[in-house]
Amino acid sequence: MKSPFTGGNVRLERESRTFEFRKEKFEIIYHYYVCEESGEQFTNDELDTLNITQVHNKYRSRFGIPSIEEIKHARSKYGLSAAKMSEILGLGINVYRNYEAGEMPSISIGRYIRLVADPQEFVKLVEINKSSWDATEYAEVLETISKFRDPQLYEDEGQLAFSLFKDCLPNIYNGFRVPGIKRIGAMINYFSTALQPFTTALNKLMFYADFSHYKKYGMSISGITYKAIQRGPVPTNYGGLYNAAVNKGYVKVTEVDFGEYGGDKFYNDEETTSVNLLDALTQIELATLETITEKFRNMNTSQIVDVSHNESGWKENVNNFDKISYDFSFSLNI
Repeated sequence: MKSPFTGGNVRLERESRTFEFRKEKFEIIYHYYVCEESGEQFTNDELDTLNITQVHNKYRSRFGIPSIEEIKHARSKYGLSAAKMSEILGLGINVYRNYEAGEMPSISIGRYIRLVADPQEFVKLVEINKSSWDATEYAEVLETISKFRDPQLYEDEGQLAFSLFKDCLPNIYNGFRVPGIKRIGAMINYFSTALQPFTTALNKLMFYADFSHYKKYGMSISGITYKAIQRGPVPTNYGGLYNAAVNKGYVKVTEVDFGEYGGDKFYNDEETTSVNLLDALTQIELATLETITEKFRNMNTSQIVDVSHNESGWKENVNNFDKISYDFSFSLNI
């Protein structure tokens, strides 16, 4: 990056600033460049996106408005078009599509969308709008909804996530992402193929992947909440989380005997290497995992732990074993 003012060198700066959005104030970690020769401050498209994403995320979290990802999922899981979803909700034909493209809903509409994401509520709305469906379409959507309402027919990954995590709604402690076992399983699968880590190392790899991604894009990959313990940052309930990944077929685990103690090592075989990572993760997210893999490829578990102990997010929370805010991502040392 060169200065648009002088063509010389620039430095990236971060500071806490307050921004106003829809008459509400939000404190974010503001990113900007400084021209080292002239002292002029400026941003580019990438930093503008990161800054406004922080504002929008905090607005959505404060008022219970679903994320873009949640808005898309609320429609796609029922197999409906954006136009049909707009019709059901009583919105203009292109309104729901605009929300999926990033337009911010009003508080009332946002909460309405979150409510209809619940199949128990959505089926009521479908029945109210029965006259707008043809018979075949109506029967198909009711059948789809029934799969979400009957745990014997369909196990929604959101329900599984709810049993594993306390922070299911997007907030600063899960990187403003709803946790889901599909994404988490894909991450574990990736690291297990590349590094075959033990549990302690895997905890750190997951932490660095999520926090590095948030640092650059304003959103975590997994939606995991992390806490600080003596051995560094770890996912909350990581035991249950990894067991779920094993049970779902994302990874294999074997116990290695070290004499006085043992350790669980994660690996993949022919069955788990067939997992299609692109079903769960984007190319950008996979690039983040690759970056973290290469960063720690030549380190053993103890060395990875030592690196994590240099992070301010761990240092400032370990005394009380507190959750680590994703705001600490902006001070990562890697």
